[in-house]
Amino acid sequence: MIGKMLLVFVIAFSFIVAPVAAQRTGQEPAAVEGTWILVTSELGGKKLPDEGLKDSRLILTGGRYSFQNDYGTYKVALPEQAGSPTPMDIVGTDGPNKGKTILAIYELSGDTLRICYDLGGKQRPSEFTTHAGTSQFLVLYKRAKD
Repeated sequence: MIGKMLLVFVIAFSFIVAPVAAQRTGQEPAAVEGTWILVTSELGGKKLPDEGLKDSRLILTGGRYSFQNDYGTYKVALPEQAGSPTPMDIVGTDGPNKGKTILAIYELSGDTLRICYDLGGKQRPSEFTTHAGTSQFLVLYKRAKD
């Protein structure tokens, strides 16, 4: 009985403390929410041409994302809980990434958001670089001005 009560307390405590911690740091999850415009990107060690992707918009709202015709959910860790770099998990629910889990890291600095994705979903990137022969995708976004 005491074990169950302790478990209930731990769960309730996590629901109370996590939002307070997010408010305290000014970081996650609310800080990444918004509309982000793609500025530059590279895949597998090569910069991608600006045509096609430049000015594409990533929308992050309430744990859900949309990017062109791709939709799903995302989950971020509080920076003080995760260390550096901060992990982000993405799960596609509709579009080309439906059913896929994509492991990523992100860094937020003012109105600049960097995300490095492992499009293969095998291993979370450990740094904000890409290498030839990998499916790592590094993107720099700027916050859209409304």
